[in-house]
Amino acid sequence: MELKFSNDSINLQVLREFCKQEGEAVVYRKGEQMEREGEPSKWFGFVAEGCFKYTVRGIDDEREHITWISFDGEFVGDYPAGLNGRPAQNTIEAMAPSRVFRVSCEQLLKWFDENSERMELRSIIGEYFLWQIKGRYLDFFRATPRQRYKMLLQRCPGIVHLLDLQDIASFLCITPQMLSKIRKGITFETKQ
Repeated sequence: MELKFSNDSINLQVLREFCKQEGEAVVYRKGEQMEREGEPSKWFGFVAEGCFKYTVRGIDDEREHITWISFDGEFVGDYPAGLNGRPAQNTIEAMAPSRVFRVSCEQLLKWFDENSERMELRSIIGEYFLWQIKGRYLDFFRATPRQRYKMLLQRCPGIVHLLDLQDIASFLCITPQMLSKIRKGITFETKQ
């Protein structure tokens, strides 16, 4: 499953510190939106606590589909859209009470433009996001729904307390009924 930004991956401490020092601490209530699909992408931040879901609407059914989740200790925002002045491709919504150190995309661009090391960091971050997205995409082919669910539980063990069953199913691209069967199978497997 997609990788979480961590101290074991690329060194993003400088970006975290920028968000904390230059940004504002913003508290989002459950259900509050940070970005809205189709509107100008404005924000980028570091999640100090809480989590956010990224959703898109289906073309024909207008249903909400969860495409990504940012947990505490990760970054949140539509990075490419914000840096390129484009509309957000996702609606980004708090799934629980959340606190974010948030900067505007304009602030972030100016900060990157200040020196060549930061411009290189901008490129590395873009590559890393691409790596994460590609990993998630490949998981749809190389992992079963059960395996994807287990990987999600490894990434965020408490997710079952944060998300409704249908939200987890949407993120895994399966039906809620299939997720129920998977969860039931895992429960019986661990009791044996």
